[in-house]
Amino acid sequence: MKTVYSPLLHRYRGQLFTATWLSYFGFYLTRKTYAVLKLPMKQRFGLDDVHVAYPWTVYLITYMLGQFLAAWLGRRMQSRRVLLYGMVVSAACNIELGWLVDSHQASAYLWMCVTMGIHGFAQATGWPHNVGLFANWTRRSERGTLFGIWGTCYQLGAIAGKVLAAFLLGWLGMAWSYFGSSIVLLAITVLFAFWARERPESVGLSLEDKAEPDAPAASAGGTATAQPTPLPAGWIGSIIAMGLIYFGFKFLRYALDSWSALILGEQFGMSSVRAGYWSAAFDWIGFLGVITGGVWSDRIAGARRTPVIFWMTLGCLVCTTLMWLVGLSSMTFFVVLLGLIGFTAMGPDSLLSGACAMDAGSRRQAALAAGIINGVGSIGPIVQEPVIGWLKQTSGVHAVLLLLVGVGCLTTIGTGLLMRFERGRL
Repeated sequence: MKTVYSPLLHRYRGQLFTATWLSYFGFYLTRKTYAVLKLPMKQRFGLDDVHVAYPWTVYLITYMLGQFLAAWLGRRMQSRRVLLYGMVVSAACNIELGWLVDSHQASAYLWMCVTMGIHGFAQATGWPHNVGLFANWTRRSERGTLFGIWGTCYQLGAIAGKVLAAFLLGWLGMAWSYFGSSIVLLAITVLFAFWARERPESVGLSLEDKAEPDAPAASAGGTATAQPTPLPAGWIGSIIAMGLIYFGFKFLRYALDSWSALILGEQFGMSSVRAGYWSAAFDWIGFLGVITGGVWSDRIAGARRTPVIFWMTLGCLVCTTLMWLVGLSSMTFFVVLLGLIGFTAMGPDSLLSGACAMDAGSRRQAALAAGIINGVGSIGPIVQEPVIGWLKQTSGVHAVLLLLVGVGCLTTIGTGLLMRFERGRL
């Protein structure tokens, strides 16, 4: 039976979904600039593949550590407040990076690594706390579909980030690729401050959900800090297991997302601007996978997510294998397969780190679960950046694609075991 919401609750939900969607969209605008600028930075600073990977590797390390810090903060602070801090610092970091690339100082590369480290901590607030706010305003039975739609924020944010960075690179130069994303994120931060509310109780409303294990009420004013609640038995083990599987998804996703523009430029002789545009195929098709996976999982009895995760992961393995076999034979094959991998990887990626994290416990535990899953999974991007930089430099792109096939095999096995485990509990 379709749920009917009061007009006031409907309005506040709409504002919250819009504010959080734009928040994570904005985080991605500032995050994706570096991937587009890898090739021109190699040329300007005289870097090789290994050294151009270092600043992003520093970012990924602090992003991973920041996930656990953000999860801890979610037990003690309102998610809305944490996100406001994170967005402001993220915008400030890209402004600093824009100044550094044009500074011509000998120490610019070192300070770029330091700034990227701070940026990683700021960006880490985005996912767990936006997921936490989303959980506060939704019921379990609707999360797959709604989060599938909401999850397009990081797909479209990645597209917009790459396109904006490429456009400003060609028009005004590297520094403005950084400045432009920061200006947009700061504007989004202002809107977020006015529209985002911590939970329905913050505005005198309620959203009951019989499927929730527990849903402690908040004060009407919504100004009190979050109070830690006991965690269910076996909860941490289950969440860490999902995080280990998520490692594989983030390895694949960040590998292709981080290196595809560089590979397109070097392998097929494209300009940096054109390669930046075409690399967005991963995200253009990927956001359709997020929607498909979310809607599909809500259609399964009990809103079970694992069958969808397994079958889409198997499809990702097939597409990754084809990329290894024929992807380098033509630019068309490479871009088409890049999009198909995005479609089949992004659906499971969004479900594991979003709907599954929210379903694992109460709404109060959603930010904690999302932080742990994303934190463990974020070790994958840290590993891939230097490994792929080294492998590409020593053995070539073909060896890199073979590595991605191996990671896809292990991830498929992991999702199959997760599906089997869930069946055993029913």
